[in-house]
Amino acid sequence: MIGTRKGLWLARRTGSGWDVTGPHLPMAEIYAVAVDTRRRAPRLLVGASSTHYGPSVVTSDDLGASWQEPDAAPIAFPADTGAALERVWQLAPGPVDQPEVVYAGTEPSALFRSEDRGRTYELVRGLWDNPDREHWTPGFGGMAVHSVLPHPHDHRRVVVAMSTGGVYRTTDGGGNWEASNRGVRAYFFPEDEYPRFGQCVHKVAQHPAKPERYFLQNHHGVYRSDDAAESWQSIADGLPSDFGFPIVTHPHRPDVIYGFPLTADATRYPPEGRCRVYRSEDAGDSWTALSEGLPERFWSAVMRDALCVDDADPAGVYFGSRSGEVFASADDGDSWERVADHLPDVMSLRAAVL
Repeated sequence: MIGTRKGLWLARRTGSGWDVTGPHLPMAEIYAVAVDTRRRAPRLLVGASSTHYGPSVVTSDDLGASWQEPDAAPIAFPADTGAALERVWQLAPGPVDQPEVVYAGTEPSALFRSEDRGRTYELVRGLWDNPDREHWTPGFGGMAVHSVLPHPHDHRRVVVAMSTGGVYRTTDGGGNWEASNRGVRAYFFPEDEYPRFGQCVHKVAQHPAKPERYFLQNHHGVYRSDDAAESWQSIADGLPSDFGFPIVTHPHRPDVIYGFPLTADATRYPPEGRCRVYRSEDAGDSWTALSEGLPERFWSAVMRDALCVDDADPAGVYFGSRSGEVFASADDGDSWERVADHLPDVMSLRAAVL
């Protein structure tokens, strides 16, 4: 699934290449896509924002041949909040033992929970009513919950991250939330560069085989937590820059992670204009630049949800750029091929073996 600023494209691996179709949902901004494979029939979920109809969530149970949208807005803030949904930034299937549960992270920063596989949602009031919320501020791209990580085995535990507010976690099913940013630097707060909350987190990743470990790409800074997001340690040594947006884990090897560094917040290009995915095989202690098959000149960027993996072995790794190109690797990132080009700017990618 390839979500762009002007619609959704679908790509399927064929015997000799890729079959790319679209635009589906033309002209809608697609910031969030998900493939829910917990049932025998997979469901595609899309957070689509139309300039005419507004933001919504549409689903497909036939791999994109047809799409369903509820008659009423599937995600809406209760009247007493005084808030209105601006965009869906994240759609995340819940734990395996709760196949009906889907989470949505939104702008303004909030978490919604669905118990009907993503057709209707209710606001998670515990996060919305957190007293820290009045101090959260928008980043350059807005103020949104963009990372939602349900614990794979304990439905009471969920981690979310937002720009700008940082990482928050619940251990009681969403009733109470605490800030979890110890060790993450926020250089833009000169009076306290390590505040309790207020960090500009770009993305958080977790591996189901090691659910107490998290990886975090910050607005300057790359971190790992080995204690369920209680504290964080820098793993940026060995990278050409500590700025970037996405970070993902390998589907089978929990010590393997991928990122796409950019020079800095003011110059959001790859270092020296060279297209490189960086892979660590030791949980961030060292990094290797991956470039076989990628262009030498590349003055574009990869956004927070435009890097993903599938569940194949060896893993498929994918990324899409703001210049409308999509690349794929079928060998853990060792080599790459172009899937599509000349698309609108790519905001979200998800892939699965079906």
